[in-house]
Amino acid sequence: MTNLEPIDRAILRELAADGRCSFTDLAERVGLSVSAVHQRVRRLEQRGVVRGYAARLDGDEIGLPLTAFISLTPIDPSAPDDYPKRLEHLPQIEACYSVAGDASYVLRVRVASPTALEELLRQIREVANVSTRTTVVLSTPYEDRPPAV
Repeated sequence: MTNLEPIDRAILRELAADGRCSFTDLAERVGLSVSAVHQRVRRLEQRGVVRGYAARLDGDEIGLPLTAFISLTPIDPSAPDDYPKRLEHLPQIEACYSVAGDASYVLRVRVASPTALEELLRQIREVANVSTRTTVVLSTPYEDRPPAV
């Protein structure tokens, strides 16, 4: 990321703010031709700088209003560190972060209810043999902010 030209950074800022931006609009915003922007975006995708495009869904509207963060701490510190692999089959887990500190991983999960969260915690503990610490999100003033490119 450190080897990015200023025009590529400008393109990335625009895409981060609006991933559905057309090449025509993007070209106008950054001051290049449509073909030049298309070529640069394709190159950024090939380099893995742009990893993909996604829709951000409203959890309340899709029936998953409860978001929580779950910290995982191994019960047996000598156990293999394969928790992400053990838990990847659980679709309620939106993100898995390897972290420094007391916990080994922090999961971001989205579920329908406290009962569903309780069941997910049971599954996580059973499959991964970990202790958990859960923080329930009350509200989200902002999320998925574009990085300061």
